[in-house]
Amino acid sequence: MAEQRHTTRVAVIGAGSWGTALAQLLATQGHEVRLWVRSPHLAQRLTRERENAVYLPGVLFHPRLTCTADMRAVTAGTETFVSVVPSHAVRTVWAMLAPHVPQNALLISATKGIEAGSLCTMSQVLQATLASCPGLRLAVLSGPTFAQEVSQGLPAVAVVASQQRAVAESVQQLYSTATFRVYTNTDVLGVELGGALKNVMALAAGVCDGLRLGYNTRAALITRGLAEMTQLGVAMGAQAQTFAGLSGMGDLVLTCTGHLSRNYAVGKQLGQGQTLADILSHMQMVAEGVTTTSAAVALGQRWQVEMPIAEQVYAVLQGQVRPREAVTALMQRTLKHEDQQEARG
Repeated sequence: MAEQRHTTRVAVIGAGSWGTALAQLLATQGHEVRLWVRSPHLAQRLTRERENAVYLPGVLFHPRLTCTADMRAVTAGTETFVSVVPSHAVRTVWAMLAPHVPQNALLISATKGIEAGSLCTMSQVLQATLASCPGLRLAVLSGPTFAQEVSQGLPAVAVVASQQRAVAESVQQLYSTATFRVYTNTDVLGVELGGALKNVMALAAGVCDGLRLGYNTRAALITRGLAEMTQLGVAMGAQAQTFAGLSGMGDLVLTCTGHLSRNYAVGKQLGQGQTLADILSHMQMVAEGVTTTSAAVALGQRWQVEMPIAEQVYAVLQGQVRPREAVTALMQRTLKHEDQQEARG
């Protein structure tokens, strides 16, 4: 006999490809899901067409999934929230939502990024923005998951992290299905950094493929990129083993080899000679790595950890060096022992 699931009313904030996929996943599990869309016009279109043709075409909405641009409507009678807005909009959107969020709400952050300027992770931004909710139960969801494949029901695995194990386990139960398996973790910082920093490496991998540098180069980039991510994470207080898991190595491999990655696609076009401005002007979705790269470099400076790949990606994004010059700069760095720590001082 199939296990009976408790029906939950869930508000998913953000109707990009991943937000739509997560909302659809919950709806197919029998939950009542409201998907918040910033644009009233888009909300009307999604309601009429029962499909997010802009961000996730070909996926027809489950009957339990409804769309709205009304913040009061999306939060009414809801205690479970999923945040999937772009990193640059998290603080603004949740500041508007804060008055409508119950004191003991369960909030799942599924945005992979670092806020520019403050250099805060998304959970840190949410904690600060929702300080009026002392009973807030916060978790982060990450891992190697392309929205398109998840929405098609292809097997995928993710990780949910919370400082409170019981909170992580409740989200695990909420999201786990026959095709979507969720593991738990308590290293929130490590899970968030892995999910954010891998986007920087995906840009670099795309550049390498755009330059047609081959599989050897990509393998080296993934390996040294993981070392760079881990060293920064450990310096900041995260656990090294987290970066060997789903939100680190898992997501890194996916975004550096899977052509569905927006960050990889941006990097590849840079490697082929296009300018960043031209690339972004033709994109409807956000490539988080573009913002995260500057944050990664800044965090490296703050924590005195060398970030050679991130630094070269940043230089390419800023138009300071050409992609092939960045590769040459990395290859000509001072020779080191493989397990030598990159931290300065």
